[in-house]
Formats: sequence, structure tokens, C-alpha cells
Amino acid sequence: MGTAGIAAATPAIAPLAAEGRSAAQGAIEVERDVVFGNGGDTELKLDIYRPPAGSEKRMATIHLHGGGFRRGSKETLNERIRPYAERGYVAIASQYRLIGEARWPAQIHDVKAAIRWVRAHAGDLGIMSDRIAIAGYSAGGQLALFAAGTGDRPEFEGQGGTPGVSTRVLACFAYYPGTTVRMGRGGAAHPLLPDGSGEAAHTAASPTTYVGDFAPTALFHGTEDVTIPLDSSQQFYRMLQAAGIPSELHVFAGVPHVFDSHPEFAQAAADLADFFTDRYVLNPRTYPPFGGGGRGA
Repeated sequence: MGTAGIAAATPAIAPLAAEGRSAAQGAIEVERDVVFGNGGDTELKLDIYRPPAGSEKRMATIHLHGGGFRRGSKETLNERIRPYAERGYVAIASQYRLIGEARWPAQIHDVKAAIRWVRAHAGDLGIMSDRIAIAGYSAGGQLALFAAGTGDRPEFEGQGGTPGVSTRVLACFAYYPGTTVRMGRGGAAHPLLPDGSGEAAHTAASPTTYVGDFAPTALFHGTEDVTIPLDSSQQFYRMLQAAGIPSELHVFAGVPHVFDSHPEFAQAAADLADFFTDRYVLNPRTYPPFGGGGRGA
């Protein structure tokens, strides 16, 4: 998916306060608990990690935490998104309501509100308004995939804030994500959905339903994941490939769910995401034949 159709207009919004930012030259600057909208009676907040001076790519990555939709917070992403800021991205950890506060589609409404807010504040954030990617981890990965396939779809936009701004994203990075929402035993509704939700509601809440209109996507998964098995990402990758979506699947041998909580893996995955972004988004390019082993060789 290219940048066509992404709204570039930026509403007149007051600049962000600089309070709380580090003044150290060359350091990652962090601004916490910036309000970006409302989910019902909940004030929604995000944390902004600005890249070191001189490294800026003028692009934002919005990150969504995991926790099975029941727990977790943006604060758990602190060390996992710093590698993105180190590589020149404005990395943003965003809040969304858990299912104890609201049921679906409240979660994707909150994600869309965050995307709109970031695009509307592109100038203050030092990014280009069409350079926004979404990244998510486990349950957050499911939300990231859903957002990547449903940009500007009215039924999923919600009223959380910054109306009239596009929610299309330029790329998606999904770490060990859920890809489907399935009914439980005896036809019980998935925990994300209200009681009594039928098969149609589960299908509508599944990222697999929207593969035809997807942003370029990279998936990251460990072979020893028993929380969300590797097969989830493998099947989704095959669907993306069949739909002609620029996509990659990076499999890490011998590691479980949330493997990127180890700094080595967080750095390695960020390197791969950075290369993917450069290759498919920022500087799209093709390559000469690599020699034997490729298709048609």
C-alpha cells in the first residue's frame, strides 16, 4: 500500500509541552503521559520517545502492549521500543482500554485515535504526516494487524479524538500476534467480544478478514511460543504473500513468547524492522538477480 489517500492536512493544534524531556544532546528524549483522546470516561495517554539528534528518519512507530487484552500497560514497552528510537524513529507507546473497561471494538477505536493524534501532530513530532507505522506485541500485535488492514474504515474509527484525520499506516510490525478471534467451547464468545457474539462478529474482529488491503508487514515469532504458536504467524504470512502484500516473517529459534524482552532480541528485531522499512517504505527498490536458487533460476 502506498501513501495515496492518506490525509496530509493537519488541524491547528497547540504545540506539545516540552516539560519532562531530557536536554542531553544525543540522548533519547522521553515525554510521558501525553493525552491523545478519550475512550468513554477514560483519558487515553501515550509516551513519546524521540530519537537522538541527527538520527531522525522523520517517521513514527506507534507501539501497542500485550497482556491478553486483560492486563498490561504502555509502561511495559519502555525497553522494547527504545531500539526503534535509537534507529531514528519517533517511538510512541500508546494506551488502549482493556476488556475490564470496555469490550470490542473499543480497543481498535483507541488505536485509531492514537494514529489520528500522531498524524495531526506530525509537525511538532518532527515526522512527515504520511510516515506512520504501527507495531504491536501479542494482543497488541493483533491490534496492530487489525489497524494495518482497516485504515479509514468508518465502522472501526470510533470517536476517541482528532476527527477527520486518516488512520492509514505505512507499515506494520507484529510480534507473536494473535491473528484470529475464535469462538470458545460450546459457542462461547471470545473474551474480547460481548457475551452472545456470534460467528460473524468473531470473523469481523479477526485481522485475517482484512488481508486484501494491508500495509507492508513484518512478523516476528519464536519457535517455542506456546502462548500463541508460531503457526499463527506462518499462516498469516502465507495469506499476505498470496494477496501480494510486501511482507516478511522472521522466526527466532528456541525462544518463547515475549522473547524480545531480552535486549539482544529487541535490538535484532528492531534492526530487521528498520531494514524492512527502508527497503519497502522509505527507499523502495528492486534488486538485480541474486543468482541460483531464486524463482525461475
